[in-house]
Amino acid sequence: MAIKDPNELQAFVPEFVKGVYKFEMLHNAGYDGVYSHYWLSGLVAEKLREAWRIPVVQMFHTLGAMKNRISNEPAHKVDTRTLHEMDIMRWSDRLIAATQAEYAQMLWLYRADRRKVSIVPPGVDAGRFAPQPREAARGAVGLAAGEKMLLFVGRLEPLKAVDSIIRAVRVMATVAPDDLAGVRVMIVGGEVGNPERARLMALAESLGVSQWVEFVGAKDHSQLPTYYSAAEALLMPSDYESFGMVALEAMAAGTPVIASNVGGLAYLVRDGETGYLVPVRDEVALAARMRDILSDGALRERMGQAAHERAQLYDWSCVAEQVLGVLGLAREGARTTPGSV
Repeated sequence: MAIKDPNELQAFVPEFVKGVYKFEMLHNAGYDGVYSHYWLSGLVAEKLREAWRIPVVQMFHTLGAMKNRISNEPAHKVDTRTLHEMDIMRWSDRLIAATQAEYAQMLWLYRADRRKVSIVPPGVDAGRFAPQPREAARGAVGLAAGEKMLLFVGRLEPLKAVDSIIRAVRVMATVAPDDLAGVRVMIVGGEVGNPERARLMALAESLGVSQWVEFVGAKDHSQLPTYYSAAEALLMPSDYESFGMVALEAMAAGTPVIASNVGGLAYLVRDGETGYLVPVRDEVALAARMRDILSDGALRERMGQAAHERAQLYDWSCVAEQVLGVLGLAREGARTTPGSV
């Protein structure tokens, strides 16, 4: 059965919980705590917490209330996901926010207990996403000699604002067509049949830029380091990102990032140093930064090196220690709080 809406996965939570119980019994594993991600995992973690009497540390990565606000949902709307997130924040022993912005959103939109929240960013495997030799990477993704590639990686959904990329290409084709010579804008994500992909392809055709914009479909995660290394820059013009994991992966691979000045991206990307931050839905500003990167190889290399160096701060060897510290706080609180697990 194909799942089109992640919310539909909630129906499988009881079965998943049973599978975890079975695994623990077969392997006599025994656990000291649960570190759960996303709201659906929080539903699983609640059952494990009750059964095993161990603390839970919860991280969300994206918040339903924020996505609703960005999507212009009615101000009064509180959907099932948001209600579950509120409940998870109430009973979790500790919460992790990816950035200061997400921390503020937890307090503002969910009335989370600030005493339970720690700020720890997601980690990246800096070894796996290390820079690859440019020419080999370029050849591996199908670039010919002299061609340049701008890259988008991610789900094809309206909040990712891929249409801003297409409109920025149109701006370039209008004001500086020579800058598009030999340029390919690759969109990684979204298979045939994806409604957003169809809409975006139609938009590119209607704006007369389909010759530069290529929809190459989803790629295995193991292929992404090669795509990152081959690109002049990663484009991430999202309306909302709680952190921006794809941006961090690209930076680890030594690729500059041109991103919207929103959410976690505003903290991750250093404007003018590891890439550029642009206003949301501003295709003119996005086109200008795309031209900057495409026209100046030395700038691209300098920013790429700075991006790679900054990404090392997020290597799992560093981040894991912070996560373990939060798990320690959760266990300590569970031992000292009357009536807790």
